Amino acid sequence: MSHKGADKADLLTEDLKHRNETRHAPRTPRDAASLLLIDRSQPTPRVLVGKRGKKHAFMPDLYVFPGGRRDPGDNKTEFAWPLREEVQGKLLERTSSRFNPNAARGLAVAAAREMLEEAHLSLTPAEYAGSLRPDVSNFRFLARAITPPGMPRRYDTRFFACFTDETCADLSALKDSDELHDLNWLEIDRHEDFPLPRITKVILTDLCQAMAEDRSLPFGRAVSFYYFRNGRFVRELI
Repeated sequence: MSHKGADKADLLTEDLKHRNETRHAPRTPRDAASLLLIDRSQPTPRVLVGKRGKKHAFMPDLYVFPGGRRDPGDNKTEFAWPLREEVQGKLLERTSSRFNPNAARGLAVAAAREMLEEAHLSLTPAEYAGSLRPDVSNFRFLARAITPPGMPRRYDTRFFACFTDETCADLSALKDSDELHDLNWLEIDRHEDFPLPRITKVILTDLCQAMAEDRSLPFGRAVSFYYFRNGRFVRELI
């Protein structure tokens, strides 16, 4: 693990230590996906975030990327355009034998579906209007993070990234939902003082560093993987 990677993992570990939360019995993480929808029309790219309600059991009253768990039907949903091979290949790495290509594609569908449900932005091309058949061909696999034991909800979340100008999304349709309100376009390098979960700040730091290296976000780049081991967070690259 690099020095910078160790710093990010240490931030997550310290954040967990200082939380005043009730610890819960161990549970198996559920597969989930989030999409970082990036507007690069300005000098500083911006990413879409929305605020979760105070009554949410998981990350209440904080701003997050649109996303949620993978539902059983997501694995069977057809694509308008599928994931690139290098992205699907990365999704299959560091997974159990039960995690198959259909589960990987289901994660991309989940990210697109949650974007529609939580922000009213459809990634389904016009010729398939009225259905969920997203174009995920420009999804990058940016990062992966597993919620540590003891949390009220545990997720194995894959963070995808995509530029707005690569999608068919009508940004004028952007609207609050029951799940997310106060939707905002947040400049990616000005997130430290914004009310975000620590993991969201860490993922945005990964995004900033990746775009500093190559603003196009190459599809086959290494993926940050954050998980809890022996009492602390670890960051590895997939």
